[in-house]
Amino acid sequence: MIPTIPNLKYTDGKQFFLMAGPCVIEDETMAYPIVEHILKLTTELRIPYIFKASYKKANRSKLDSFMGIGDLKALRILENIRNTYQIPVVTDVHTAEEAVMAAEYVDILQIPAFLCRQTDLLIAAGKTGKMVNIKKGQFLSGEAMQFAVDKVRSTGNEQIMLTERGNMFGYGDLVVDYRNIAAMQKAGVPVILDITHSLQQPNQPSGITGGQPDLIELMAKAGIAVGTDGIFLETHPNPAKAKSDGANMLRLDLLKDLLKKLSAIRSVVADF
Repeated sequence: MIPTIPNLKYTDGKQFFLMAGPCVIEDETMAYPIVEHILKLTTELRIPYIFKASYKKANRSKLDSFMGIGDLKALRILENIRNTYQIPVVTDVHTAEEAVMAAEYVDILQIPAFLCRQTDLLIAAGKTGKMVNIKKGQFLSGEAMQFAVDKVRSTGNEQIMLTERGNMFGYGDLVVDYRNIAAMQKAGVPVILDITHSLQQPNQPSGITGGQPDLIELMAKAGIAVGTDGIFLETHPNPAKAKSDGANMLRLDLLKDLLKKLSAIRSVVADF
C-alpha cells in the first residue's frame, strides 16, 4: 500500500516507497546535497520518495548532545526542501504544540516510538489533517498499535502510517519480529520498516547510542521479502561525523547499490 501524499511520485507501480534522509538538520546547508543525491537515485529507479529529517532531537541520552539549530530555522529548511524539490517531507514531533507548529511546514508528522501511546499528541497530530506516521514502541506488539491508529482516526483523519523499529532485547539491543509488519498491516494502513533504528544499540555506558550498520542490507532485504510497504533509513555522507545516530546510519554513497538490490527483490515478491 502506497500512501496518498501530495508530490509523492511513481505511485502507479508495485514498488516500495522510501523515507530517507539525515537524522537531524545539522546546519543551514547539509541537507540539500543529501536530498539531491537520494532524489536522483529514486527517480532513476522510480521509487516513491519522502525526505526525512528531524528539526529537533528531543530524546537524547546526554544533556550536552546536539538537539538542533533552532526550531523555526530547521522547519523553514524542511519547507524549502519541500517546495524546491516538490517532494513530501516528514519530521518528528514530541508534543501537541509541536504537532500544530510543524504541520505548517511539512507533509507528514512522525510520532517517535517512545511517544506512540501519548493520547494528546496523537489526537493533536490527527487534528492537523496531515499524514501521521506512528513508530511502534520498542515495548509494544504490532497488534497493540491498533489502539494508536484508533486515536488518530477518532479525529476523522484516515491519513495514517505505522513503522516497525524493533523491540528491546535486554537493555542494549533491539530485535525485529517480522510478524509485526503483517500484524500492523491488518489495521489497513501502510507499514514501514525502519532499518537503521532497528539496528541501534541503545543505553551504552558512554551515553552515545551504538549500532550495527553492517546489517542494514540484511535487514532491508528481509523487510522487502516479507512485504513491508515502505523502507525508512537514515543516511549521511560521513556517519562518523553525524551529530545524531551516526552509529547506525547508512553511508550515502552505499545507498544506490542497496536500492537496486531491494528493487530487484520487490520485483520478484510483488505478485505473491
